[in-house]
Amino acid sequence: MKGTSTVADGTPPAPPSPAPVSSRGRAGGRPASRRIREWFTAVAFTVPALVLFGLLVLAPIMYAAYVSFFDWGGFGSPEDFTGTGNYSRLLDDPVFLGDLWRGLLLVLFSVALQLPFALAMAVLLTQKLRGRAIYRMLFFAPYVLSEVITGVLFGMIFAPDVGLADKSFGAVGLDGLGGLWLADQDSVLATLFLVMTWKYFGFHMMLYLAGLQNIPAELHEAARIDGAGSWQRFRHITLPLLGPTVRISVFLSVIGAIQLFDLVWVTTAGGPDHASETMAVTLFQYGFKRFEVGYASALSIALFLISLVFALAYQRFVMRRDTEGALTNMRANR
Repeated sequence: MKGTSTVADGTPPAPPSPAPVSSRGRAGGRPASRRIREWFTAVAFTVPALVLFGLLVLAPIMYAAYVSFFDWGGFGSPEDFTGTGNYSRLLDDPVFLGDLWRGLLLVLFSVALQLPFALAMAVLLTQKLRGRAIYRMLFFAPYVLSEVITGVLFGMIFAPDVGLADKSFGAVGLDGLGGLWLADQDSVLATLFLVMTWKYFGFHMMLYLAGLQNIPAELHEAARIDGAGSWQRFRHITLPLLGPTVRISVFLSVIGAIQLFDLVWVTTAGGPDHASETMAVTLFQYGFKRFEVGYASALSIALFLISLVFALAYQRFVMRRDTEGALTNMRANR
């Protein structure tokens, strides 16, 4: 029969002292003071960025949206309220509708031609080639040049009769292939796309190179041992694992084509007869050449909405799996 234990002198033992109450809170077992310091640090670093974002991004967008409801020339304060008149004018403007069509063509050309070419060069430069580091540098170098320098350079190259392009064709007896590269409505958009490809494909090539280097070599070795050919390894191993990089590259290429301005303005200024004009060039023309700031603001809002809708839809339907995978990895690494 068990009884209460006693000490040597017969008195019962003292009850055990209660365990000390931890000062740690529920959020991860961190002290309250530490949580306060972390919140203060987060706010101290976040608020300045939010203020700058509001002043430099949100405020101009809101002001442009406000001005777009006025027939305003840019001087004084907007007073001639037109409601949705500027937006109705957009839908009837053949230049703006042509900008949409030309922008769509540039997007399709970029996705269907420029990006596959960049991917092919990236795959080639992952092979064991002599001097491949030099090739990488040479192909990436055009991206480092500014759009202004590129536009001036190719304006000289494609100058009629005296440019390097016409001189080169003439030297090999192909005079008929030369001509008005940037002055012909039928050829200016294709010529402009060649300039875009020369300028930007190196950037996408470097993206693909970075993605290719993250693919384990053991997978290709195992597939090679199993008898898979080069095309089979590329289709079933390289391309699926390179999917996130390809999706990012497509997104950047489409947004860049939609908002293209500098290169077009310096090379052709949108001519001849609007044949190479983009939405950004039209916006500049109306806002800073014709001083129709109200209509230019409506153009800017349209350009903003097109970019925003595409970005949200692309994020929702194309990059959703990549985002969910990144969040899963972050939770697993905590």
